[in-house]
Amino acid sequence: MRSDDATTQRSFRLSSRTLELLEQRAAARDLSRNAMADLLLGEAVRTENHPLVRFRAGASGRRRPALVGTRLYVHDVISTLRGEHGSVAATAEYLGVGEPVVRAALAYYADLPGEVEQDIEAAAALAREERARWDRQQQALG
Repeated sequence: MRSDDATTQRSFRLSSRTLELLEQRAAARDLSRNAMADLLLGEAVRTENHPLVRFRAGASGRRRPALVGTRLYVHDVISTLRGEHGSVAATAEYLGVGEPVVRAALAYYADLPGEVEQDIEAAAALAREERARWDRQQQALG
């Protein structure tokens, strides 16, 4: 959850098995049950609205929207689409995926641009950090 998201109290009835699974997953991620439920419910609603999108953790550990049947995150496709001047066909060809995959990423971005922009920024920051680490390693080698 982003820090600017307000929370609202709601009451839900969950099966014993669902609650047990939620508690196990929350403990594994070192999150509260409420935080884990918010995360998973948010992802489930997004997946319901965007059936070609699933969530998985990336190199940073953050869970991000990814495209089913590919190794691509939505932000990767959007960045490539920008580089291809908005051409869905050129983006699909460059990434080696079908146009429906590119359109699915675009649909997700159209609904949740702020979320995808955060992922783009996080990926860029990680790339800068990795480049700086590589540069330091090269300097250490002389």
